[in-house]
Amino acid sequence: MKKILLAAFALALLAPAFAQELKTEDDKTLYYLGRMVSRNLKQFNLTPEEGKMVVLGFSESLEGKDSRVSDDYGQKIGEFVSKKQEAMAAEEKAKAKPFLDKAAKEKGAKKTKSGLIYKETKKGKGASPKADDMVKVHYHGTFTDGKVFDSSVERKQPAEFPLGAVIPCWTEGVQMMKVGGKATLTCPSDIAYGDEGRPPFIPGGATLIFEVELLDIVKPEKPEAAPAPAKKAEPAQEKKEEKK
Repeated sequence: MKKILLAAFALALLAPAFAQELKTEDDKTLYYLGRMVSRNLKQFNLTPEEGKMVVLGFSESLEGKDSRVSDDYGQKIGEFVSKKQEAMAAEEKAKAKPFLDKAAKEKGAKKTKSGLIYKETKKGKGASPKADDMVKVHYHGTFTDGKVFDSSVERKQPAEFPLGAVIPCWTEGVQMMKVGGKATLTCPSDIAYGDEGRPPFIPGGATLIFEVELLDIVKPEKPEAAPAPAKKAEPAQEKKEEKK
């Protein structure tokens, strides 16, 4: 499977040079495979020169040529990827800093010790959840440029989850809300998905903004009572039944 993905990636890089037409259903399927794989590989942020090295290795292998490097370089792929992710995360954090500074100064905004910027947009009247509660919410998640990456509002389907099982920004921020209320949670990467992000949708180091509406604190369902055991027949009754 790994070889297929690498092959598809290499073919995707070569596609602009060939400018092939998609004539058959197989052509279209392979084209889509290349597009799909490229989405997953965007997290590595390869430069054009780096892409050429990938294509070179792929094409020479297909031609049956001996490798120019030893298999030891397979162990360096993880190191290369980590280095790329660190650089991308640092770039994302630097890009988000002016946005975070501005958000913290907005009227009604509160910045907590963790870095969360909390801004209530509609006052709730119900109870506030605890970290171990199950909550029901509507949310709309965007990046600092306004691009939507996830939205229960757009799906028109509220989400339910244990508050302690989500990103720290949510666990902290939703506990500050009351049922029926709405708030904006601005989440620096350190309390969101960190330097790793959630590829291919959320890059490492990304600041996330959530418009959240707390619909309910979901109470656990009570287990149904077990039926009472049937009474054992009295000895006298058993004897009568035997006589019959």
